Amino acid sequence: MTGTSDHRSPQSYVLNCSTLLTELPVPERARAAADRGFTAVEFWWPFDGDPTPSGTEVDAFVASLDEAGVSLAGLNFWAGDMAQGDRGMVSVLGRQDEFERNVEIVVEIGRRTGCRAFNALYGLRQDGQDEQAQDALAVENLVHAAEAVAVIEGVVLVEPVSGAEGYPLKTAAEALAVVEAARAAGAQNVALLADFYHLAVNGDDVAAVIEAHAASFGHIQIADAPGRGAPGTGALPLQEWIDRSRELGYPGSVALEYKQDTATAFDWLAATAPAADASR
Repeated sequence: MTGTSDHRSPQSYVLNCSTLLTELPVPERARAAADRGFTAVEFWWPFDGDPTPSGTEVDAFVASLDEAGVSLAGLNFWAGDMAQGDRGMVSVLGRQDEFERNVEIVVEIGRRTGCRAFNALYGLRQDGQDEQAQDALAVENLVHAAEAVAVIEGVVLVEPVSGAEGYPLKTAAEALAVVEAARAAGAQNVALLADFYHLAVNGDDVAAVIEAHAASFGHIQIADAPGRGAPGTGALPLQEWIDRSRELGYPGSVALEYKQDTATAFDWLAATAPAADASR
């Protein structure tokens, strides 16, 4: 969490602006988050699937954060065309050059914004591609990304994902095996992204994962299940899991990565969003 331990305050969370406030264009979402009381945000790759946006596009994205007065707490590497079903390019043979060029831009954004957490979605199994070759490439790409973000004290995150049959990392154990492979290859700044929603709907034992690994989580994201809505719309003991993670040594942020229309998305938060600051 950020700023405060009040679990009903927007300042206690990072708002994912790629799953929430999606009624608005990307350049307007940081301001909308600030207007609702959030001081930190995260994004998936915000450039319509383009691994190498122009300098003007990057400038506009960074300016939207600066003008809103919010910090960037998390950013995904380019993950392909998410709208068309892609879920990362780390393990996809034939896309390494694009990924490497994307890493350069991610580092630039991190340097300019202070962002230090970078999610590298693994990628789907590809027809006609050997799975062992895909896994070997993934480690190579993760090491490259980790070495690149190390210069700004960044961490590369590896995430189990639900809802994509061809995505091979569905449990914490599967993602942690990749983390360990990257570390064995020389990249120590690689860690698990513990998305409690994805783990739960994939059938993982979230409580057991927390007991075993919370202190080494690189990041936490939450949504309720079923439905992937706001906390309280489903049956997951999200606050219990967050509290236990912190008791066991997790020092980082908790991001809201649920999906819900803006009209009702923040009803569960007790804090009233402050009025927009006309000076911003």
